[in-house]
Amino acid sequence: MFIKIKKNSGIFMQHNGIDKRHIVPVTSNFLLNLDQVAEASFYTLKETKIRYDLDQRPIELPMHTAVVHLQMSYLYALSHDDQSKHHNQVAERQYYKLFFRPENLEPYQELRTAIETQVANL
Repeated sequence: MFIKIKKNSGIFMQHNGIDKRHIVPVTSNFLLNLDQVAEASFYTLKETKIRYDLDQRPIELPMHTAVVHLQMSYLYALSHDDQSKHHNQVAERQYYKLFFRPENLEPYQELRTAIETQVANL
């Protein structure tokens, strides 16, 4: 199942391709394939966080910002050699974090509901 994240919907995103201090607004539509998601978690920020856009301007994520964290399967991982003496390969799974401010929780609820329809609660 694919989930379409729509542009200009007030959603901010973070992923492996950018520094962890940065977030970007979703400015173009994109699809996420739920069949490639290994782990999904939902949480809210317990305190206000400051992140930066790609031009180093601060973006405040207030307390109670909802977050959807999608960890992709190992098929979509980056492999690189560990610089230790054993030269092991490390697989870094790709992830997406989607941030929904407290005033923009409707798309968060829609996304969470769509993901939870694929979950069996035991």
